[in-house]
Amino acid sequence: MKFLGIIPARYASTRFPGKPLADIGGKSMIQRVYEQVSSCLDDVWVATDDERIQKAVKGFGGKVVMTSDMHRSGTDRCLEASQKIGGDYDVVINIQGDEPFIRSEQIEALKACFVSSNTRLATLVKPFTEKDGLDALQNSNSPKVVLNLKREAMYFSRSVVPFLRGVPPEEWLNKGCFYKHIGIYAYHRDTLAEIAVLPQSPMELAESLEQLRWIENGYHIQTAITDLENLAVDTPEDLEKIRKYLSNRF
Repeated sequence: MKFLGIIPARYASTRFPGKPLADIGGKSMIQRVYEQVSSCLDDVWVATDDERIQKAVKGFGGKVVMTSDMHRSGTDRCLEASQKIGGDYDVVINIQGDEPFIRSEQIEALKACFVSSNTRLATLVKPFTEKDGLDALQNSNSPKVVLNLKREAMYFSRSVVPFLRGVPPEEWLNKGCFYKHIGIYAYHRDTLAEIAVLPQSPMELAESLEQLRWIENGYHIQTAITDLENLAVDTPEDLEKIRKYLSNRF
């Protein structure tokens, strides 16, 4: 199978305008993401609606495609980008542009989901550990996911799921198994075209989680389990943490 990686990148952001171009150790964040995943995919493109990002990507020798500024989500942007790029790719992987140290092992784990011809959608999950702490588990900005015995996603929620009846919250991480959703998606190309035109669904609107739309419409989402934690940049404060992390590595 052939895998196309697309990194959606917007300049506009309420909490952090210009985030893709933020400098991290002499390289823009978008360049670091691009370089982290290029070795494990057949091709990688940045999809953007901003000429400043387009110029930056071309400046470091990357591939970039301009897309509409009207998209509701990264999934919609990935569809337009994949249609413009063309080629004979089987699977499109939607890579978060704000995780500059994403690991190739995570991409490989997603790719492995498509060994089965039944897989049409896939995403990454990571087990919560006692070390993460209860605050991390209860953080509504960190979606949780419940899996069935085939490791398919049954439901995503901003609440803690499953609920452990009769167990005090401080013992949840010791007594239960909880998974954090890592927001990297892989779509069979035909499936990407199908889900991009689906109307928003009740559970999606309730939880503000796009992937619930797919489940509500009967799609199965295969998961790959990773033990690797991604460092994401949502705010300028996160950027400073990332810079400190990089400086401590060398």
